[in-house]
Amino acid sequence: MQATTAPSTTPIPGKYWQWRGHNVYYVRASEKQAQRPPLLLVHGFGASTDHWRKNITGLCQDFEVFAIDLLGFGRSAKPKLQYSADLWRDQLHDFISEVIGQKAVLAGNSLGGYASLCVAAQRPDSAAGLVLLNSAGPFSDSQPTSEPEALQSEIQPPKQPATLQKLLGDGTKWIFQQPLAQSLLFQYVRQGWVIRQTLEKVYLDKSAITDQLVEEISRPAYDPGAMEVFVSVFSTPQGEKVDVLLKQLTCPLLMLWGEADPWMNARERSQKFRQYYPELREHFLRAGHCPHDEIPDRVNQLLGDWVLSITK
Repeated sequence: MQATTAPSTTPIPGKYWQWRGHNVYYVRASEKQAQRPPLLLVHGFGASTDHWRKNITGLCQDFEVFAIDLLGFGRSAKPKLQYSADLWRDQLHDFISEVIGQKAVLAGNSLGGYASLCVAAQRPDSAAGLVLLNSAGPFSDSQPTSEPEALQSEIQPPKQPATLQKLLGDGTKWIFQQPLAQSLLFQYVRQGWVIRQTLEKVYLDKSAITDQLVEEISRPAYDPGAMEVFVSVFSTPQGEKVDVLLKQLTCPLLMLWGEADPWMNARERSQKFRQYYPELREHFLRAGHCPHDEIPDRVNQLLGDWVLSITK
């Protein structure tokens, strides 16, 4: 695959698909390619198809590319449901069978990586391959937590002063499970300046943090139902453990790690994945939590070359 020049950041117009009575937004670029599986790009918590815009334009020269907004995020509907990996797994599986019409290579970042792993492991007829970019999800030997790890790796409540933390102790988590506290926390994290501050923590290359990016993450958080989605993800029990899923996985796996991610230790986490799926391929990259948006040309090249290598 030839390296491409810096891709356009103009979002590609998408369309809606009806799933279980709800509008689900997706983007499609290019036509079916003989002998090449289509790609399905899946965003992380609080993001959307917009977060893949540089990858869609970079990859659609060689592949048919789809990107989808998970239910509850982006331009997709935000109904009052229990949001979980199982829900998104079923959404992605049905999208592949009903809209794409053949096995796809799923590529997911963070929470989207965990949802994609659930599809590839538990609905193997949907997956021709799996690409995980700083993927979230709990391992069996992780310390149990009251919030899902997938969310914890994306959103951190405002830091408590040490004295307040000592005073509240274990009560802090309980407080953040109360409706008023959840509402206040949501009002806080969806503000543009807070989103920018969070991105500055998790992006190595600060020049990739544009006003456009901040607005694309902030906008859907003001949709009706957005707060209920946030609260539901906070209170949903953890999904299947990553090691259990890896033992079920049969398709090829590529892992792309942004090594400067402050929310996860890429090298340590990589060893866990390798322990349960030793035949994976992986690359460590000079980027933070969202390498596909920070260094899109490099990610597009590695992803595209790998897909071609598994389809020969």
